[in-house]
Amino acid sequence: MSNICGAPAVQRGRKTGWHAVALALAGMALLAVTGCWPGSNYQKPQMTAPDAYKEAVPSGDWKVSNPQDAMLRGKWWEIFNESELNQLEEQLNINNQNIAQSFENFVMARDQVAQARASYWPTVTVGMSGSRMRQPPMGTTIVGVHQSATTINSFQLPLSVSWQPDLFGKIRSQVSQSTAAAQVSAADLENVRLSAQASLAEFYFELRGQDALIDLYRKTLENYQQTLDLTRARQETGLGSDEDVAGAEANLKAAQAQATALAATRAQYEHAIALLIGKPAGQFSLPERALTAEAPTVPSGLPSQLLERRPDIAAAERTVAQYNAVLGIGKASYFPSLSIQTGGGTQSTTFSNVFNAGNLYWSFGPSISETIFDGGQRKAVYNQYKAQYAASSATYRETVLNAFKEVEDYLSSVRLLSTEIRQQDDAILSAQRYYELATTRYETGLDTYLNVLTAQTTLLNNRQTGITMRINRITASVQLIQALGGGWDASQLPTYQQLKDGYKTGDATLAQGAVLPTQPTSSPAKN
Repeated sequence: MSNICGAPAVQRGRKTGWHAVALALAGMALLAVTGCWPGSNYQKPQMTAPDAYKEAVPSGDWKVSNPQDAMLRGKWWEIFNESELNQLEEQLNINNQNIAQSFENFVMARDQVAQARASYWPTVTVGMSGSRMRQPPMGTTIVGVHQSATTINSFQLPLSVSWQPDLFGKIRSQVSQSTAAAQVSAADLENVRLSAQASLAEFYFELRGQDALIDLYRKTLENYQQTLDLTRARQETGLGSDEDVAGAEANLKAAQAQATALAATRAQYEHAIALLIGKPAGQFSLPERALTAEAPTVPSGLPSQLLERRPDIAAAERTVAQYNAVLGIGKASYFPSLSIQTGGGTQSTTFSNVFNAGNLYWSFGPSISETIFDGGQRKAVYNQYKAQYAASSATYRETVLNAFKEVEDYLSSVRLLSTEIRQQDDAILSAQRYYELATTRYETGLDTYLNVLTAQTTLLNNRQTGITMRINRITASVQLIQALGGGWDASQLPTYQQLKDGYKTGDATLAQGAVLPTQPTSSPAKN
């Protein structure tokens, strides 16, 4: 067996008993001095970030924030200056059930750290037992005299202690593995929280977009009704035709159907918001209101900062650390294991004497074991661990690459939509002029109603497209913020010390998304 981290290999068959124990203790001391425990040499996978985002190029009405601008922090949704949205986000942080479920998953993972740490310490058990036994006579010793049965009482108060010292870092690696797993769970919690917050903001602005479209159709229906009345009046005076009246009626009815569809879509967004904030859909409503928010300037920062700002990247990186610790568990299986068993207690035939010092008994027995042949089982398991580690490293790199892609996607969306909106506004002005001219010519008898119908449809379509573009731009801003990680930062991950302490005062605030102060740690379990 080759040495790992310079630890001396046990010579099988030559050292037994106390010599083997002494050798194992010497190996433990060497590892403690060098700090080279199996699985402790974790290094974060390296990814080269570009110097700048390619799509962060100012154009049209869109401006990009300089990297020196303040980064998003905490309640990122407040950048939209929508008080109603702010209130909904606060309710989401408290009542969203997906967040609650993820928090409980984190609590479970945190408690597994305590479970792993418990292996550092001895296991002590104590008990009490009592028995009364009747033993029949074995025969007679004097002719004619019969022996009586014997009754034996036995009272015991045993105490046993068992301990398996962490000579070669197996327990340490298990603690590191559970710590990294808890940090993965904490990052997953933040990812679920950010996703829910972004979904709420998107649904809110989509709902307000439906309000804007409903208001547009309300005004359009009034205009179409006026046009229908005019067409009927012209038909009654002989200046118009039944065909004109039929066309105006068809145009009005089609617009009414579209307005009804908008109301149905709005109701669906309202129900989706109710689900996110943990309320029954039938008990939640938002009054109709015009959309006033504009897409804000989102500080994107530098690409290198993205690696520390997205919780999914943090979860992927901590997963790599978790499997690195599993490698340490696999390495430790090649080393011998030492266990120490000790016990004692008192024993007496009478309960009153069970606590007498003269009835004390004790035992002590260390043992050391080493597998000398397993048919390659340990090697196969260790190779599996190496494959898991390599796969998690690939997943981490893919997560980073996808994060860069998403940021570039939404940067381009926000930038290009700004240009599209400006161009669409020009199209609306032209459509308005076309409609006014067509209406004037129809009223003076120069053109038929067909030109008015075409102009009305063109104007409505352009106005509807303009509203949709503005909704798309503001939701793209939300998606950009989500792609940038919101207001989160990897420094907010719980440290080993916080996990060890069990967040005694922080569980409630952590569940609601408050940032707990990080604490320095010198624990060997920190990767």
